[in-house]
Amino acid sequence: MFDFDLWGRRKSKKQRKRETLERNRQKGRWAEDVVAMQYALSGHEVERVHKGADLRIRRRDPFTGRVISTKLVEVKSGDSPLSPLQKKVRKKKRTRIGRVDSPFF
Repeated sequence: MFDFDLWGRRKSKKQRKRETLERNRQKGRWAEDVVAMQYALSGHEVERVHKGADLRIRRRDPFTGRVISTKLVEVKSGDSPLSPLQKKVRKKKRTRIGRVDSPFF
């Protein structure tokens, strides 16, 4: 965020890049939590997936307990693009993209 630390020394390019990547990871986790909470509040089961998508969303029949539908959801914050693996999974399994525009970041 700033090129200088608390004592006025210039930060290295490596340190600035590390801080930027950490902020991006935090934004991504926040966006995933927001979307997971939205689905959970609407009555879906939410499970984290680690390859090709972020969340697996299941809808169950309240009387029998059987799974009615299953969706894979890829969560993106801001203008972030899809990775090649995410594009591949999207073509095969028809994942949905949840976009979150953050008012906080």
